[in-house]
Amino acid sequence: MTAHRPFRPMAATLLAAAAALLLTGCFVSPGKFTSELAMENDGSFSFRYDGEIFFLGLSKLAQMGAAKEAFEPAPCYDDDLGPRDCTEEEIAQQRTEWDAGAEDRAAKAKKEAEDIAKVLGGIDPSDPAAVEKMRRLLLRHKGWQRVEHKGDGLFDVSYAVAGQLSHDLTFPIIEGIPAANVFVQAILRGDNTVRVNAPAFAVQDNASPFGAMMGGFTGLAALGAGAQEGDTDKGDTTKNLPQLEGTFTVLTNGRILANNTDEGPVEAGGRSRLEWRIDPSTASAPTALIRLGE
Repeated sequence: MTAHRPFRPMAATLLAAAAALLLTGCFVSPGKFTSELAMENDGSFSFRYDGEIFFLGLSKLAQMGAAKEAFEPAPCYDDDLGPRDCTEEEIAQQRTEWDAGAEDRAAKAKKEAEDIAKVLGGIDPSDPAAVEKMRRLLLRHKGWQRVEHKGDGLFDVSYAVAGQLSHDLTFPIIEGIPAANVFVQAILRGDNTVRVNAPAFAVQDNASPFGAMMGGFTGLAALGAGAQEGDTDKGDTTKNLPQLEGTFTVLTNGRILANNTDEGPVEAGGRSRLEWRIDPSTASAPTALIRLGE
């Protein structure tokens, strides 16, 4: 009995994972960063995020399915599942099956490109100008002070806003792009209590979309690192996947009612400081409950 494996299984696994992340809204991720939210008793606030943001839809990983692949024979195995050379007949059969699926592959690639464009605010990821269009889109919004593309969908950004906390705060909010993956949010309650959450700053929390999908992009990077030898997609598709690493700080002179930091609040200069150090082992998303106006 002989066998051959499906065409490029690791690439197919990576693509399936990327497609699932896109469908669940996990198409934008933090990488290395520092972020700070300051809230005063009088309701004034400032927020900033400096560091990396990764757009999955603009990466090679998400576009693998849309690329026009050339036929490449899949490996064959002997009865003991050891690798062996494929016969000419087996290669011919594989090519026949490949050619027969051309129409279906073209339709699937078109559908994937359309789906990615929907979550990128109408930006076609196959457009050579897609990255520049995304950069201009971000800079058009108030608060985005720097947006530089580092390559393969990974941007280095600086974002800062300040004002009066008279309504909920959510970052990032990008015109035309579904707000499915929230980095930081401050939810204002009627009694001047503010719930601070940072769901994207954790990869193992089941409440986070990243926890629900293999630890998010960190999981995809691990898949790529484990690609079988000879899988040529490995280096191109995983080298720029973000590695979650950073610090998130909350400063306030309000009353801290609850928080999940390791060390609790540190008092300095009349304000309390909460700090979370984030890395791929972070199990719970940062959260705090703070009462202002007392």
